[in-house]
Amino acid sequence: MADFCKKFLCAALAAFVAAVSSAQDKKIVYSDASAFPLYGKCIEETSARYERLPMEFKDTIRKSMWDLGRNSAGLYIRFRSNSSKVCARWKSTSPRQYMPHMADAGDSGLDLYILTEKDGWRFAGSGFEWGGRDKNVKNKTLVANMDPLMREYMLYLSLYNGIDELEIGVDEGSVIESPAVESPKVERPVVMYGTSILQGGCASRPGMAFTAILGRKLDREVINLGFSGNAKLDYEIAEYITRVSNPGLIVLDYVPNSTADLIDERGERFFRIIRDAFPDVPVIFVEDPTFPHTRFDREALEDVTSRNEAQSALYKKLKKSGEKRLYYVSTEGLIGEDGEATVDGIHFTDLGMMRYVEKVLPVMRKALGK
Repeated sequence: MADFCKKFLCAALAAFVAAVSSAQDKKIVYSDASAFPLYGKCIEETSARYERLPMEFKDTIRKSMWDLGRNSAGLYIRFRSNSSKVCARWKSTSPRQYMPHMADAGDSGLDLYILTEKDGWRFAGSGFEWGGRDKNVKNKTLVANMDPLMREYMLYLSLYNGIDELEIGVDEGSVIESPAVESPKVERPVVMYGTSILQGGCASRPGMAFTAILGRKLDREVINLGFSGNAKLDYEIAEYITRVSNPGLIVLDYVPNSTADLIDERGERFFRIIRDAFPDVPVIFVEDPTFPHTRFDREALEDVTSRNEAQSALYKKLKKSGEKRLYYVSTEGLIGEDGEATVDGIHFTDLGMMRYVEKVLPVMRKALGK
């Protein structure tokens, strides 16, 4: 009897180990991400699937703008699956992309979120590969060891790089398909135009860019038109914004890249191009943050002050002319008062991103009538 029990226990243990090993070693099957819906673009017909500007801009807009438009900032893919594991395999446009003040996961990585019934969208895993900066193709398990239940996923793409190819991997035999839940909602998207900070500098990962955070908070698609160092009120971008289908809100956060003279020269016309196309869409004007080093650098303080005065003057002029549905976010408290919200005195850390959201979100809700 003892021998029988011993043999039974050994057999049961072997079966358990085999089952665990089988689950752990389950083959991953990859699907081209082009099979799933992509969001965060002004129009569908861009120069490539994971780029933000149309091909017609290549020879008409400034080269620096065109190059930045190839970055996938603000774009995200939605799908659902009952896999116990989700992986990604992707090829970046610039494999050797490197910025000393920004994490690889943010500039060239991916970011996976799962929709929960109780808490909405929650972070599940980031896509980067150790030692993968020089690799042509990167591969990462984003989340694993889950119960095989059907879940809704959102995969944010790289902030400061482009993506040429992208595949999503799940357990062999599991389902991966287009989402069943519309979240964030795509009707009446928010369009945000701005600088390197708006593009995502220097969030630790794509889901921490404030445009992404705002999208989750509002449960609404947010289109990221951030162009590092190049938010100079190009009229082509104003025209491009007018091609968005039925926007709900437009946010103009260009001041960090635009001098006072440039705002005086181009600001009103830039706005008028948008207003003529969308006479009833609310517009928010945002001031330049009072960066922490301006407490000591008098020249920097004078520069920020002059830019903000020009932005304020433009807003007041438009209001005086009878413009309705205009809103304003001032520099006060935009990134807090303790000087701890940036990585280099200008570009936001995740803390800076969250503080920006805390200041801007109530104004956005008011403008949207929420």
